[in-house]
Amino acid sequence: MAVLNIRVEDRIRDQLKEMADDEGVTLSEFIRNLVMEAVVPVFEREVKHGDEPPQESLRIIDRQVLSLLHRILGRVLPEDANDVDGDLEYQLMRAQILEAGYTGEYWFETAGFQTELSKRDCGRVADILDMFRVITYSLERLDGEGSGVDEKLKFRLEFMGFDHNDALEGHMASYVDFLMRDDRWTELKPQLERHDNGNSHHRVLDVYLRMLAEYRRIMDSRGRGLSRTDYYLSPEELRQIAEASVHPSNRKHD
Repeated sequence: MAVLNIRVEDRIRDQLKEMADDEGVTLSEFIRNLVMEAVVPVFEREVKHGDEPPQESLRIIDRQVLSLLHRILGRVLPEDANDVDGDLEYQLMRAQILEAGYTGEYWFETAGFQTELSKRDCGRVADILDMFRVITYSLERLDGEGSGVDEKLKFRLEFMGFDHNDALEGHMASYVDFLMRDDRWTELKPQLERHDNGNSHHRVLDVYLRMLAEYRRIMDSRGRGLSRTDYYLSPEELRQIAEASVHPSNRKHD
């Protein structure tokens, strides 16, 4: 059996020991179980992002509710309706599909719906946006102080959006648009505009996650501050985050 050695701060080791004690196992067993859970899931359904596939079957109560909604909508639409809701005839047709149980036509009910973007991935997007917000403000502050970093490093620290040709990243890109609809993270919009309105044209999620891991290590090493200036990054910390964007196998070692 292989032996894996890791180094963590004392406080993290103590927290893990407390959690192991609560479970009634040794620290080694507790950590081994966590590793096994991460790499050998008992069951993990593959999530394919894109249009949600149609239901193969619907409960009778769901068919009744949906059919009634189509009939109501059809009768409240204006006579000249021509948008995505169609007209009375279109809504009555969808009601007929449900009432007659034509399962081969159930795709009408899910057309346009996308596979869910998980809570974890939604959280990742928000964390990535927050990281780039702090990076952006930190760069602006350094420029204002006359101690800014070089343009090459600034470019490496820009938010490029996500790859619109990748199903998951394309979904994340649309979530970014949704989050920015009410002027949140507006400081990042010029960066997105410089990168084809947020289309990176290559997958960047892994890059962002490596940067985010380094950013978290930097922030975790600090005490909790009360001032917004406590969250500014130094030139060295910015370089560390930029270096983290490079895959370990491609990094230059002295």
